[in-house]
Amino acid sequence: MKKKKVGLIFGGKSTEHEVSLQSAKNIIEAMDKTKYDVFLIGIDKKGRWHIKNNLKFLLNSSNPALLEFEKNKREVAIVPGENKNQILNLDTQEYFDQLDVIFPIIHGTFGEDGSLQGMLRMANIPFVGSSVLGSAISMDKDTSKRLLKAAGFNVAKSYTFTQANKNEINFEEIASVLGLPLFIKPSNQGSSVGVNKVYTKLEFETGIEEAFKFDHKILIEEEIVGREIECSILGNDYPIASLPGEVISKGDFYSYHAKYIDENGAILEIPAKLNNNRITKIQELAIKAFQTLNCEGLARVDFFLRKDDSVVINEVNTIPGFTKRSMYPKLWEASGISYSQLIDKLIELAIERHHRDSGFKKSLN
Repeated sequence: MKKKKVGLIFGGKSTEHEVSLQSAKNIIEAMDKTKYDVFLIGIDKKGRWHIKNNLKFLLNSSNPALLEFEKNKREVAIVPGENKNQILNLDTQEYFDQLDVIFPIIHGTFGEDGSLQGMLRMANIPFVGSSVLGSAISMDKDTSKRLLKAAGFNVAKSYTFTQANKNEINFEEIASVLGLPLFIKPSNQGSSVGVNKVYTKLEFETGIEEAFKFDHKILIEEEIVGREIECSILGNDYPIASLPGEVISKGDFYSYHAKYIDENGAILEIPAKLNNNRITKIQELAIKAFQTLNCEGLARVDFFLRKDDSVVINEVNTIPGFTKRSMYPKLWEASGISYSQLIDKLIELAIERHHRDSGFKKSLN
């Protein structure tokens, strides 16, 4: 069987750059090299694209906080169009061999928000994960919450502000409605970047300023007291759900540091200790959320399970982490799909969707 050429895009101009490098390393190690030729494309923090020609591309690989990839002068660009070879070497002006599929593993802005997906669609390359709409909706916490609420989901009460109406933010008014503590977060960030749990007016004001450093729109949310339950989704038109898992945070909340730096920052209960009825309920809600936000390929859906058995949805992540501590692949392993099999399925889903979408008419003639 002919091996598929898979382009793995990682890094990026995102606050989650280092997380992406961890995810890319794990995906490369899990891919079956008898099935795939891996073509590495690393995007640095300035947005330049580099070709990597070996699998030992990371510096400081033993320290997640200091990870970076080795840069070189082999810069490339993706060229839109119907041409067979879409990746151009900017130095030699030569095209690289055609890729069968792209696996984007850039978390956060410019990778998970529909930007990269739009470019790959223009270049006519199959890619893993949600397309433009599902990516953009899910990345924006304000927009996704509005759609999920309209679909009947319980969501945390919140206020949304932009730079334009920042002067309308009033601590006393908001605290009287949402109570304390409360959460302040950028609308378009992941991995708890820029998120603060605040108890006082001073913390509130500091949290507002920090959140606006990461996005022009922020959310101020009530605290939901409950168990943190996560569920992985896999599929296009007929998605399936994994067994749920539970995050038991040792800090105030499941922060960026606890997720990716401190191995003792949280306990991951996989699978979560839930009865069958609760498992089924979480799985059904996760699939419904996935479909409501127009997701495809994969996503991790995060919930809070209250003591009264009510479920509050927190968010949907369309490019969840693939690090050694990440819930998405771990939940599938617990559900009977190995890491290597998961990669196979995601690539199959990407090619399947591309074939489906390529069949639509592109003119009225």
